[in-house]
Amino acid sequence: MTKLMMLSAGAVVAAALVAGCSNDKADRTADMEMTNSATTSAAASAPVTSEAHNDADVMFAHHMIPHHQQAVEMSDVLLAKQGIDPRVTELATQIKGAQAPEIAQMQGWLKQWGNPPMPSMSQMPQQGHGDMGHGNMGQGGMGDMPAMQGMVSETDMTALRNAQGAEAAKLYLTHMIAHHEGAITMAQDEIKDGQYPAAVEMARTIVKTQQAEIDTMRQILGSL
Repeated sequence: MTKLMMLSAGAVVAAALVAGCSNDKADRTADMEMTNSATTSAAASAPVTSEAHNDADVMFAHHMIPHHQQAVEMSDVLLAKQGIDPRVTELATQIKGAQAPEIAQMQGWLKQWGNPPMPSMSQMPQQGHGDMGHGNMGQGGMGDMPAMQGMVSETDMTALRNAQGAEAAKLYLTHMIAHHEGAITMAQDEIKDGQYPAAVEMARTIVKTQQAEIDTMRQILGSL
């Protein structure tokens, strides 16, 4: 009987030791999870460091966003028409497809740099597209900046909206050539003066692709 009691007591002690070890392991696991969670939260809340940028980069985005927006608008106007030369509609689709994502990318830069996003064309003051770039809108807007190169006036936009067929195609090409030339001028300024690597790279892409599109548009225009 004594031996049986001793065995029972030993079993109870062993069970207690196992339970104690399990509790210690669970406590250590919980502590590790809390530490990892705290580390993850701290990392998530830490400020994201960004590459340096300068005023030329901000100016580039402030100018190029509405400039691109107008190119997309012009392309939408043309693509809504019937009887347009397929070469011109293909080019308009290409221009819209390239510039719409660039608008979103530049808006993202402005947000990252602490600048308010540029409004859409429809949200801008009704002063005429060709007058954009004037006024006094401060750092978040486009005040104290030279007029954007190549912007199409509201009168010319109205003419494009009202034109049909070959006339519409010719107007689109004529205005878009000048529009692209203005974009290239602004992009060259960014290449020369900009600091933010992604913005400078976009500017280089604009110069290359839009010069090629100008050459194509001139060829098409000469054959219409």
